[in-house]
Amino acid sequence: MSSARVTRSGRKILQGGRKRSGSGTEQHGGETNTLPPRGRKEVKKRVQVRYDCMEDVEKKLKWEPENWQRQLENIREMRSRRDAPVMRYQVLLSLMLSSQTKDQVTSAAMTKLREHGLTVQRILETDEETLGKIIYPVGFWKPRDIPDNVSDLVKLPGVGPKMAHLVMDIAWNKVSGIGVDTHVHRISNRLKWVKKETKSPEDTRVALEDWMPRDLWSEINWLLVGFGQQMCLPVAPRCSECLNKDICPGAKKK
Repeated sequence: MSSARVTRSGRKILQGGRKRSGSGTEQHGGETNTLPPRGRKEVKKRVQVRYDCMEDVEKKLKWEPENWQRQLENIREMRSRRDAPVMRYQVLLSLMLSSQTKDQVTSAAMTKLREHGLTVQRILETDEETLGKIIYPVGFWKPRDIPDNVSDLVKLPGVGPKMAHLVMDIAWNKVSGIGVDTHVHRISNRLKWVKKETKSPEDTRVALEDWMPRDLWSEINWLLVGFGQQMCLPVAPRCSECLNKDICPGAKKK
């Protein structure tokens, strides 16, 4: 039991006990702790901890080419007239004619169709007998079912991944992948839109699809094909006229 003594001032202090001062402090022996004012509850501060979801983390870590959005907008502006010889309808017809037909025969048939007038309206106005004579000697030309999936499309003679993805987009309105030809392959490497240099169009397709937003897959083929036909040529590209000349890694080497 604690002993007690009386000080000269008449105040009693329990030795080894504690007392509360009027200033809101509590003394333990020789130590002093601050206490909340009487009548008030101690308020504990809450620390909010934010947890990033895996999608946010992956987005931060995902590789993207430098300046690709600016480069894409510039290409869109340069292709705004859409006057390059890129015709989706012609691509589809060429595929249909190429099944079980040699490339030289398909090419000759397409040339004669263009001379006849290769538009949807012109073909609709032409009877089957006349069409048959125009595309002769293509024999396997009458209407047929077009596969609605990539795996069956690439089984057709002469149809590779590029054509298959284009047909899925054009004929079936399904975006299954990016159609990468020599133009898309070349420009993607010049712009450094691939993490490391690719050796084939199929390698480029895989590399582009790894980072490019899916809603751009349908647009990118006709954009880059036309751009490659008019501006970013295989030999002697017109870099001085290109809107990307200051932000294109390939242009800086010229």
